[in-house]
Amino acid sequence: MGASKGLSRVLVPVNGSALDDDIVSLACEMVNHKKGTVWVLYVIEVARTLPLDAEIPIETARGEQVLQHLEALGKSKKCKLEGEILQARSAGPAIVQEAVDRDAELLITGTDYQEHYGSPTLGELVPYLLKRSPCRVLVYRGAQPAPVPASA
Repeated sequence: MGASKGLSRVLVPVNGSALDDDIVSLACEMVNHKKGTVWVLYVIEVARTLPLDAEIPIETARGEQVLQHLEALGKSKKCKLEGEILQARSAGPAIVQEAVDRDAELLITGTDYQEHYGSPTLGELVPYLLKRSPCRVLVYRGAQPAPVPASA
């Protein structure tokens, strides 16, 4: 399916970063042509020392706050948006499984600008999603920070 025809099922994993608003807004623009659905997923990574269904109140409250904000953003854009908090051992496999379960047409993920030994990097999650996602993946990278001027 070409991008110009619009999408009806987009999955957007979020983590409470400054990029969340941008990627959810982009997803809403992409589905509004077909009156589709944006699924926003907040994954809480549970340490192996805890049971998978352990209550983690601080992270759960943060996830609920993030989703409430993004649901309000979706409403302001007249976008059908559904939010979900999921607990998993690792975010990557959980996101891929959600994409499979929901038959997502596109996964939009955001990543802040990062460098490793002076070279830009995508971290660990983005390459995992690019390799394992059953659908197309759009990566939205944050802007490179302004260089810090050298002191005299």
